[in-house]
Amino acid sequence: MQRRDFLAGAGAAAMLPLAAAQAALAESGPRPAIRWRLASSFPKSLDILYSAAEMLSKRVAALTGGQFQIRVFAGGELVPGLQVLDAVGNGTAECGHSAGYYYVGKNLALAFDCAVPFGLTARQQNAWMYAGGGLSALRALYAKYNVLQFPGGNTGTQMGGWFRKEIKSLADLRGLKMRIPGLGGQIMAKLGAVPQTLPGGEIYPALERGALDAAEWVGPYDDEKLGFHKIARHYYYPGWWEGGPQLSFYVNQDSWKTLPEQYRQAFEAATFEANQLMLAQYDARNPPALLRLVGQGVKLHPYPKDVMLAARRATFAMYEQEAKINPDFAAIYRSWKQFRDTEFQWFKVAEAAYSNFNYYVK
Repeated sequence: MQRRDFLAGAGAAAMLPLAAAQAALAESGPRPAIRWRLASSFPKSLDILYSAAEMLSKRVAALTGGQFQIRVFAGGELVPGLQVLDAVGNGTAECGHSAGYYYVGKNLALAFDCAVPFGLTARQQNAWMYAGGGLSALRALYAKYNVLQFPGGNTGTQMGGWFRKEIKSLADLRGLKMRIPGLGGQIMAKLGAVPQTLPGGEIYPALERGALDAAEWVGPYDDEKLGFHKIARHYYYPGWWEGGPQLSFYVNQDSWKTLPEQYRQAFEAATFEANQLMLAQYDARNPPALLRLVGQGVKLHPYPKDVMLAARRATFAMYEQEAKINPDFAAIYRSWKQFRDTEFQWFKVAEAAYSNFNYYVK
């Protein structure tokens, strides 16, 4: 197995299979005992999101004969859920699990590591990250924060949020207080809403006391757990700002440099497995959860067409403007946009045609 210079952001189109990682470790000789801490942005109650970090921890331990241990801290236990990137960068934790779009206050370009409005689906995001240059582009950006990034899960296309009142037109968004982070929140602001960024555990109390009129999180499985349907009965789709939101594992670069090569390979292999498993779990658990919610009186609504069209116009106008003033954003956006447009042409021919026939023709 050739050594790869992760810190240089070299391409990682082919991820190391678990069997190969085990074989490499078997030949590595004595293994030092290493103990890391992982800060998650997510509470334990959101089992699929949180368990990705636990799966990583267990797999790394298994691949290293128990010598490389990673202790997982849920959001708020070690650091607040929205401070994971800083915690990893400054060494408070050696690694973390979070979402890039939580940190757009630092740089809007970080949103490409998770999801941007009218962006890529989960499959397309994986294609861009692993085989389309996304990983090397984002690692160059994260290096400015002393962080090395690995894809760490995807929820698939998310729902568009819970609303106390029905949204019949674009005008109904004016003044509406909505929990929605990242670039999606910025676009909602352009449409007249008042976006707020809150970690998962704080959304329900804010809805309950009226501090929020609406909130989005993930999709039926997680949303049901958080109980949003008990307060806001109108459930909208699609989450046009999160077509394939990817979470990421962050590693402090100084800690990574001291890690034995075999442990690096074990860590990389475990991130790849966690990335794939999360999407499978959501795809399996969202459908029955949605049926349960509808059975409890939840009302499903598509976003009005004028909302969708206005959001798309505002989105690409913002992208072009940001690219003019932010070199980091421009460097990623131009190649990402070209990749997106080509992917959409292919998926329109094959995937969309197949899906539309099966889903809508009786």
